[in-house]
Amino acid sequence: MEDGVLKEGFLVKRGHIVHNWKVRWFILRQNTLLYYKLQGGRKVTPPKGRILLDGCTITCPCLEYENRPLLIKLKTQTSTEYFLEACSREERDAWAFEITGAIHAGQPGKVQQLHILRNSFKLPPHISLHRIVDKLHDSSSGIRPSPNMEQGSTYKKTFLGSSLVDWLISNSFAASRLEAVTLASMLMEENFLRPVGARSTGAIRSGDLAEQFLDDSTALYTFAESCKKKISPKEDIDLSTVELSGTVVKQGYLAKQGHKRKNWKVRRFVLRKDPAFLHYYDPSKEENRPVGGFSLRGSLVSALEDNGVPTGVKGNVQGNLFKVITKDDTHYYIQASSKAERSEWIEAIKKLT
Repeated sequence: MEDGVLKEGFLVKRGHIVHNWKVRWFILRQNTLLYYKLQGGRKVTPPKGRILLDGCTITCPCLEYENRPLLIKLKTQTSTEYFLEACSREERDAWAFEITGAIHAGQPGKVQQLHILRNSFKLPPHISLHRIVDKLHDSSSGIRPSPNMEQGSTYKKTFLGSSLVDWLISNSFAASRLEAVTLASMLMEENFLRPVGARSTGAIRSGDLAEQFLDDSTALYTFAESCKKKISPKEDIDLSTVELSGTVVKQGYLAKQGHKRKNWKVRRFVLRKDPAFLHYYDPSKEENRPVGGFSLRGSLVSALEDNGVPTGVKGNVQGNLFKVITKDDTHYYIQASSKAERSEWIEAIKKLT
């Protein structure tokens, strides 16, 4: 990482004039957040734009877009709003923490307070669980249950554990994720919420209140009065349902070479096991359906040389590349943002081949 760079990586940014979503490479420095367009797997200089952090306010979690739950919202001194989407809750929170630190860099006391808050646990006194439940059910500002799938079964009127944690924080019922998890566990204890599916029901066997509710995007919950399970009819279960039923092992933004036009585009990759599949999504689209994917059984994965453009790679794309060859001999060329990230992906994929 270059001198003065606090954090860098891919985020999806909403456009200012046309509100479309595009992947950009972001670099966070002490007073500025720069973003770059990517071309041929490399960032195009000069930067496409810059966000001055002095006097900025940050909102995280930001729930203004229902189909984009992993947003950070920045509002500058001139009231310009930026919406940035990360690939996972952990990555979003890491960006939010670093950006918040950069905003308050000139106030050491504030930065120290942030570190304490990140690791603190304090439940607000005299919490009214009934008030929280009423707000949860509110048609305009509450949490919206929807059909979710786990291990091939569809559960109606459910929501994700991590989405509820985000909601509790954004509505000021909790100041930290730890606090929100304990609050959600209390809602379950009082039978306002119920776990749905194997992932969340397994957690309630834990004796620790703070560990009974899962801050997880694969754990499902529902309001107690609407706890109904719907098994998808066999005729509705297609191959993609089986493919997507595995446990998420790793996810992140990577650049991928297209099969036909051989152009490079950033995709959100999701690695699953049982069954082992690697899917990729178009981060500019709101629908959470993969645009492609393949089984890892019998696949080969290897790093490509960093000196020069490797065979099979089109354009002047080099560095941090790796290749996956599937059982049916389809070749996928993928580029990570660093050598370390490439090694992590290769190791994770190898374990499932």
